[in-house]
Amino acid sequence: MGEALITLCTRSTRLAATAGVLGGVLAVTALGGTSNAATSGNGAGNHPTSQARINQAGAQEASDARIEITPGQGTYSVGTNHPVSVTVTSGKLTKVTMTAVATGAEIPGTLSTDGTSWKPNGRLERATKYQIAAEAGDVKGRSTTGSATITTVSPANDFIGHLSPEDGSTVGVAMPVTVNFDKAISDKAAVQSEIRVSSSSGQRVVGHWFNDHRVDFRPENYWRPGSTVTVTLNRHGIQKTVTFKIGRSQISTVDAKTKQMTVVRDGKTIKTIPISSGSPEHPTYNGQMVISEKFRQIHMNGASVGLTEKNGKPSYDIKAVPHAMRLTDSGTFIHGNYWGTDSVFGEANTSHGCVGLKDVRGDSHGRQPAAWFFDHSIVGDVVIVKNSEEKTMLAPDNGLSDWNMSWSEWVAGSPAT
Repeated sequence: MGEALITLCTRSTRLAATAGVLGGVLAVTALGGTSNAATSGNGAGNHPTSQARINQAGAQEASDARIEITPGQGTYSVGTNHPVSVTVTSGKLTKVTMTAVATGAEIPGTLSTDGTSWKPNGRLERATKYQIAAEAGDVKGRSTTGSATITTVSPANDFIGHLSPEDGSTVGVAMPVTVNFDKAISDKAAVQSEIRVSSSSGQRVVGHWFNDHRVDFRPENYWRPGSTVTVTLNRHGIQKTVTFKIGRSQISTVDAKTKQMTVVRDGKTIKTIPISSGSPEHPTYNGQMVISEKFRQIHMNGASVGLTEKNGKPSYDIKAVPHAMRLTDSGTFIHGNYWGTDSVFGEANTSHGCVGLKDVRGDSHGRQPAAWFFDHSIVGDVVIVKNSEEKTMLAPDNGLSDWNMSWSEWVAGSPAT
């Protein structure tokens, strides 16, 4: 959970992992991260969405500079000699960093003499997740940022899909097991039969295919706290096993009407926090959402989710949004808000759909409500929103929103049952 800067939801450039059956062997990697592909529902596909989710009060005059990172956010199976590049129009790059997520090692690169492009100097490592962060400024000195997380191709026949959560991790009780495939799976029953998911709690676990590229596994109710989940892939004598732990239970309920969030840990209320959710024009989704990513600081830009003014400028451009946690792939976050007045929290819904908590810019001491919630949350924790004016149902495949589907519907989506 570093200080990485990202734009808010780059319109579903999250591509699924390479998949299929290579040489008759099914295997899946658990490369780190929980940014899961969403291929349909609530604007998570190729459609812009109003779920941009940020307070208009923080809007700044946007930079004319436009950063493009190739390949885009969430791309899997990038070749080690693939032309990774960062370019900018109507401005110059001021800083570009590329780091290996697992080790933090920075990849050397070269900035062009005119400041409009950057490339890494050498080959990338196989089966490695990289984060690219770029900053640029226009002629008026107005800055902008961009970022992308990519994963390079694996060794031949090593794995053919991408699995989350990662091996050895500890996650919240609502974290589903997700397998993303690059190639469309036609014989879903055959592929699913090679994936076994079990829990030490004894809960029945069932897989559900959202489409030809994604299958998730979950029990009827949240995982039991303290249990261990084991994912085993076995075919023709070749086996791969991934295990992860379920931590304590934390269920946070946002009431958009009372503008309060109640945090319940292991059945006991430990905190009530005033919030500001989506305005009547941009209401927050109702439903069960799962924290999939955590960022101590991000850069939110309306253009990344299709929110622009008539002149094409982003509807908002807010730097250093603190303590941000992703709730949907279409752009819903719960995050700190340092630009709103204290009277907003608990009194008014003013955002573009995010859930905002009181914060100060650069708070590193955990004294503000947003910092407290960030420090006491883990990936896989559930955030439930109720009483919002939003009428559109939250799609279960928008992020890790699996729990918004009834158990009967869930089981019906499994060819193996």
